[in-house]
Amino acid sequence: MRLTFFGAAQEVTGSLLHIETSAGSLVVDCGMVQGRRAEASARNRKLPAAAVHADAALLTHAHIDHSGSLPTLVKAGFKGPIYATPATADLCDYMLRDSARIQEADAAYLNRKWQDDPTWKPLMPLYDEGDVIKTLARMRPTPYHESFTPLAGVSATFFEAGHILGSAQLVLDVEDDGVLRRLLITGDLGRSGLPILKDPETPPGPIDYLVMESTYGDRNHGTVAQMHDDLARVVSETTSRGGRVIIPAFAVGRTQELLYVLHELFKARRLPKIPIYVDSPLAISITEAFRRHPDCFDAETQAFLREHGDVFAFDGVHFTQSREASMAINQVEGPAIIISASGMAEAGRILHHLRRHVEDPRNTVLIVGFMAQHTLGRRLAERRDRVKLWGVERDLRARVVVLDAFSAHAGQRDLLAHVSACKPSRRIFLVHGEAGAQDTLAALLRTQGHTVTVPARAESIDLGTE
Repeated sequence: MRLTFFGAAQEVTGSLLHIETSAGSLVVDCGMVQGRRAEASARNRKLPAAAVHADAALLTHAHIDHSGSLPTLVKAGFKGPIYATPATADLCDYMLRDSARIQEADAAYLNRKWQDDPTWKPLMPLYDEGDVIKTLARMRPTPYHESFTPLAGVSATFFEAGHILGSAQLVLDVEDDGVLRRLLITGDLGRSGLPILKDPETPPGPIDYLVMESTYGDRNHGTVAQMHDDLARVVSETTSRGGRVIIPAFAVGRTQELLYVLHELFKARRLPKIPIYVDSPLAISITEAFRRHPDCFDAETQAFLREHGDVFAFDGVHFTQSREASMAINQVEGPAIIISASGMAEAGRILHHLRRHVEDPRNTVLIVGFMAQHTLGRRLAERRDRVKLWGVERDLRARVVVLDAFSAHAGQRDLLAHVSACKPSRRIFLVHGEAGAQDTLAALLRTQGHTVTVPARAESIDLGTE
């Protein structure tokens, strides 16, 4: 049994784990790399041959850094099934189609903009909607707790990860050459007590090997109560200046979470009555998907639903589907909250809102999620003096506020607690984290007696020798 960490190894993007046994091989996640444009494009365009020739793929959740390269995989010749929870399969129908449309639109815009530049190389989308349709046809929706056999000698089961709708931890029971090993892959692990979703589960043991994310391995998050307090403070301070709150938000999870908290704050009369614009066709479609999967909601959200009706729609919320409705937001005077995608501010309508608002000191850019290195979102979070939008440098005069309390990733305390509950007996592999976070978490785990490996990208590790 061999593990090869093709993505999200000493980085927080492009998740791709290859698992090889004597019977064949599996891919767990196949995410799009986000970051420096040239490097990301090169990696996204040419996936490892071992992944293309895998017998099956298993998807932990629908975020693009975990699912976004599946159409590229299929386009390159992957023939196997793709297993995911029903909610994840539902979300991918929207996420992957949207990814294809954004790529095509961005390529058309940039090729048109730079067509007279002799040094410009025409940009081609990674895949189109036809490739997405072929990918969706390979999806095999599989409920939580229901074991399936993606490969001879391998029994797989999804467990709640609590990160986004449909997110799953994956347990693999692998019998290879007469040896049985249990491997737990957390995917992106959520936090206990967050709004809307159920808390992460502790999969049954004994666990031999644990592949665990480590995004926030060096820090903890604020409480859920702090989430409400901080959002109320930022909105109130910005509106008192006559400004607008611009929020780059992931279409899956973060947008719905923001709406839920804003709904509670408005009901408690803790915010002034100002319009809220959800300006992302994808986020609007994803919100509909949330409504179709109330079985994924926690007890508190179920109670809120029974008492108040729709969790995500309330007075003052405007869902802007069309391009014309999006542009009309600019004609509205006065304070407002604008929630738009993409979450790392790399594409989509958020770029237009940032271009219009970042140079006005009355406004606030509110960061409510992890921003990978070399993304516009990271440059905003670092409060750079100038940021580039559509190829033009602009002064960042708007206030920038980072609220870690909204993170859907487990913090250091949560990660350590999960290890304690799962009790991996052989080795822990830390993935999906930057160097500082991984080094800090690895050191803490080693003091607790665990054997910890932080694999490098494309590093292969043979478990048959252990």
